[in-house]
Amino acid sequence: MHKLELGAKAWESTVRRTQAAAKRRGTSIFSSMSVAHADDEEAAGAQELCHTEKVLPNGDLYTGQCFDNLPHGVGKFLWGDGCMYEGEWCRGKTMGKGKFSWPSGATYEGEFKSGYMDGFGTYTGSKGDTYRGYWVMNLKHGKGKKSYANGDHYEGEWRGGAQDGHGKYVWSNGNEYEGQWKKGMINGKGSLIWANGNRYIGTWEDGLPKGEGRFLWADGSFYVGNWSKDPKEQNGTYYPSSGATNTGNVDWDPQEVFSVDLNDCKICPPEVVSIMPSQKALNWSGVEADFMQKQAVWRTRRGSCSEAPPRKSTGGSDSRSMWDGDGDSSDAGDYNGDDRLEEPGTARTMNPRGFPREMKKQGETISKGHKNYELMLNLQLGIRHSVGKCAPATSLDLKASAFDPKEKVWTKFPPEGSKHTPPHQSCDFRWKDYCPLVFRTLRKLFKVDPGDYMLSICGNDALRELSSPGKSGSFFYLTNDDRYMIKTMKKSEVKVLLRMLPAYYNHVRAFENTLVTKFYGLHCVKLTGATQKKVRFVIMGNLFCTEYTINRRFDLKGSSHGRTTDKPEAEIDENTTLKDLDLNFIFRLQKSWFQELHRQVDRDCEFLEQERIMDYSLLVGLHFRDSSFSKESSESRTPGTRTPRGGSESDSADTAPRLSRVDMDQLLIDPNRWATIRLGINMPARAEQTVRNDCETLIGEPTGELHDVVLFFGIIDILQDYDISKKLEHAYKSIHYDPTSISAVDPKQYSKRFRDFIYRAFTEDT
Repeated sequence: MHKLELGAKAWESTVRRTQAAAKRRGTSIFSSMSVAHADDEEAAGAQELCHTEKVLPNGDLYTGQCFDNLPHGVGKFLWGDGCMYEGEWCRGKTMGKGKFSWPSGATYEGEFKSGYMDGFGTYTGSKGDTYRGYWVMNLKHGKGKKSYANGDHYEGEWRGGAQDGHGKYVWSNGNEYEGQWKKGMINGKGSLIWANGNRYIGTWEDGLPKGEGRFLWADGSFYVGNWSKDPKEQNGTYYPSSGATNTGNVDWDPQEVFSVDLNDCKICPPEVVSIMPSQKALNWSGVEADFMQKQAVWRTRRGSCSEAPPRKSTGGSDSRSMWDGDGDSSDAGDYNGDDRLEEPGTARTMNPRGFPREMKKQGETISKGHKNYELMLNLQLGIRHSVGKCAPATSLDLKASAFDPKEKVWTKFPPEGSKHTPPHQSCDFRWKDYCPLVFRTLRKLFKVDPGDYMLSICGNDALRELSSPGKSGSFFYLTNDDRYMIKTMKKSEVKVLLRMLPAYYNHVRAFENTLVTKFYGLHCVKLTGATQKKVRFVIMGNLFCTEYTINRRFDLKGSSHGRTTDKPEAEIDENTTLKDLDLNFIFRLQKSWFQELHRQVDRDCEFLEQERIMDYSLLVGLHFRDSSFSKESSESRTPGTRTPRGGSESDSADTAPRLSRVDMDQLLIDPNRWATIRLGINMPARAEQTVRNDCETLIGEPTGELHDVVLFFGIIDILQDYDISKKLEHAYKSIHYDPTSISAVDPKQYSKRFRDFIYRAFTEDT
């Protein structure tokens, strides 16, 4: 048996025996540890798992079990600033059940994963407030109950550290609200009941009544109307209670709700925690660096099953890490907070915290002389005209006429300019906006600022053309800030989009977390010269607009025929889009995220099925947070070796920007950062490596090798309907191949196959 496995089994056995001993004695697992460990013959027989008491050079103290010179098993760590953790460890990380306490007196007791408060646990603040519920990466996430020091309490759903979803808040004075929340504010439908019996039932926005609602008095009278803090927008009607002999509250001013009634309904602000357990774990300096170094070297040698993680060599005869030292801090400089491995003697360059180094952007800049330079100018002139012209305020409730395919506007752009257009240096052209009101409203719905949108596409920076057209022959362009992607379209695709536009609009309006492509504009450029050429294009959101390096990207359909990348291993890099048969990961999501993914994929696929759409894909991008996925330098690579597709060697070049683990942790625990995390965007997860034994099997067998990742994903290519050409393609390919393996199948069958595949590739993290 591999000695690492032997050590892990010994640790698990020790923990089980310790828990049993603690239960018999009525004591904690920590106080029973020494007795259980001394009696544990299996642990005593496993040399790798030992008990130690160690004072680190910086004054920190650890006492407990170790494996390969790292905390592993059950132990207690006391930092010099007074923070303390006691509980379960795995390879130098707090992992399992434990208790973390702050010098202020605050404590957290519950589950940990990779150094984070993650799972179910109880936090008690220094002032007496208590939260009991679920956590993800140090933040309240899922169902939980919080009791505040002032007597208020909340029970319901949380997301990213704040109340989000359905929940009930009860104030110490007897007032209570039950309904929807968003980012810690009352938002959506809900009812607030005051202690005196009055109540408001209706819609809310940012903690205040907004929109349709009713205010009811205890005597049965009520007021119904449209609510707003702005008196000009407030209107409604008062109704006395049945059988009343007087007019009661007829002279009452609805603005009193904002100025008086809501004054005693303030939500307690979230407490501020100065430092998190995951940050403290990173302060081990040489210990963490040594562990990461060993881990990376071990993974490069994982072909040898008999070899345990080797120790780091410092170039001399003494290969001890800081953890091994007797107070000598000479190794402390080996770790600079970055998870990249460095050769001895190489210079270190410091990054501004939270920002990667500049990386060469994907695609070719369209500068003067490029064959599509004039087309780019035409596009920018047209967008500037469409977005910049004055337009009435739009309501989200659009009339059917706005979706009429004939609802299009042509504008002439002569080089000398006109009454409505500026002079320009491009050729004479005409510009068409399809359903302009609908796309203007979609941009509003997607919270796109018109000025930012115009600057991204029409600013001084040129667009970039991706290196080759897609399978359909379409060309793709990216804005310089990577926010938007512009795709040229066939006339048939334009017809499909216009046909499904009403259903698409209703779908994205109903489901904020939809994964389908976001469309921002549909346009056409027609040259008025001899060619009379028309170029139609759609503007979409770029799924991979992020400061993280996308180390791996996959285009997944759930079919196997032809679903592999025809590229030599040496040419695969972070810009290569791999396919189903190249996938060698299972993505493990936290429970609430997995449930939301399941719900949303069902909704999106039902929508696409109803619109007779097929051949769509789930585009997935991965940023690997651990150092094992850094590319070795070409000088150190062994000639002739190959790495499995999706493996570590070709993930990103040495010059590619990477955030250090410290920077990454700080970005992810920042509440402002969590505000940017949504389904499919900036999602923390774990990717488990798989091995495919059969070349036609879509999901391989899990290996147990896990990587912390940040995920980006969405459903793309949603404009292919199941027309006669696709039916013929299906009939032809079914003769030569397994009908279930080909991409062109009936939308209902395609939807089922796609969903089944996604629910195998994405699973709940347990």
